[in-house]
Order: sequence, then C-alpha cells, then structure tokens
Amino acid sequence: MRDDEQEATRSQPVDKASASLTGLAELVYTGADFRDVQQAVCDVAPILVDGCSHASLMLHEKGRFVTAAANDTIAARVDELERSENEGPCVDAIVEETPQLVPDLTAAHEWPRLVRRVLAETPVRGAAGFRLVVRRRKVGALNLFADTPGALTAASVEQGIMLASFAAVALTAAHEHLEAETLRAGLTSNREIGKALGLMMAFHNITEDQALAILQATSQEMNVKISALAEEIIVHHHKNLS
Repeated sequence: MRDDEQEATRSQPVDKASASLTGLAELVYTGADFRDVQQAVCDVAPILVDGCSHASLMLHEKGRFVTAAANDTIAARVDELERSENEGPCVDAIVEETPQLVPDLTAAHEWPRLVRRVLAETPVRGAAGFRLVVRRRKVGALNLFADTPGALTAASVEQGIMLASFAAVALTAAHEHLEAETLRAGLTSNREIGKALGLMMAFHNITEDQALAILQATSQEMNVKISALAEEIIVHHHKNLS
C-alpha cells in the first residue's frame, strides 16, 4: 500500500468520528428533544469508543432504572438483565462516582448472577458504565458493551468519559430548550386568553371575572382547553371585522 493510501486509511476513523460529533452538536443547536439526543449518543458510541460494539443509556427515574435508548437489541437486553438482577457495572455507574470497567466478563468475580446470564444469553464479553450528571443530578449512565474480551481498554474509558460528558451537556441543552419552549407556549396561551377576555368584556359589557367564568364553563362543557377556546374567540372576532 502506498504512503498516501495508508494515510487516507488512517484518517477515515478520525473523519467518521468528527462527523459523528458534528452531527451530535447539530442536534443540540437545532433544539432536538431528549429522545433524539439519547438515541444519537448510543448510535455514535461504537464509532467513537474503541472496542465498543453496543451502547445504551440507562436512566434512574422515580426510583427505578429504565433504558432510554440503545443502538441495538443486544444493548437493551443487557440493560434488562441488569435491572432484573439488580446488579452490574451500569447500575453501579449510576450509584457510584467512578466509571465502571469490566474488560473480560468471563473472568469477572463481581455480579455473578448478571455475568452468568449475560454470557449465556448475549454475545457481550466486556462492559463499561459512565454516570451522567445533568443539572448537577446523577440521572443515569452511558453503558458500553464489547463482544470481544479485553476490547474495552483504558483508552476506551477515556473516550467513554468524553462521550458521557458530551451527552450530559447535550441533554442539559435539550432540557433547557424544552423549558424555554414550554414557557413560550405558556406566555402565548396567556396572551391569547387575555385578548379573549378583553373582547368578551367589551362585546358583552361584563367584568373580567364574569368573562373568565363564562370561558371556564364553556371550556368544561365543550371539553376544549381554555387556550384553544380563546384562540377561536379571537379568530371569530377578526373574521367579523374583515
């Protein structure tokens, strides 16, 4: 192989990793929701982390562990086994402060129930877990799995830490975007309700309390949200003026 061909071959993984990170960043900047960000992190993990074959995001919600995303059914299955046995590197990564690495499950002495089932039911032979901290709260873990014993190394751990950190930033951004959208929707609804009340007061010569009572009663009777009803009143008013 010529020198220029060797250089091109070496640059391909770097280019692919760079494109993957760029894609993740674009999701954040375009205001993607949690599910899109979570799935994207799992999908790029095998590209960005040496030795990783499968990846998942396990979250701790309302006292229980749930898989928010996985790049394939194998990763989701290992998560399911950890929840079933209530032990494993991914569960520990959420509870404890340090990354968990088990490069060779065939020689592991921890989590005997889990290891026995993983070896029997999946091709996974190595695992690592990295906790996710979003808005100063431990919310879950990025879980990486390898099909080859020893494929996950110290370098993999460093890459996993970087990816988990990026995921935490991305999820924080998604959370803040959702809050902003919710607040914006609330303000819009309040303005529309205020306009509708004003129109009702002027047209029927009634007080604000009376207008609000009519709006609430109509909302309940028609089983329509007050904000939607307010929009209809405004639209109807504009039609009458045109």
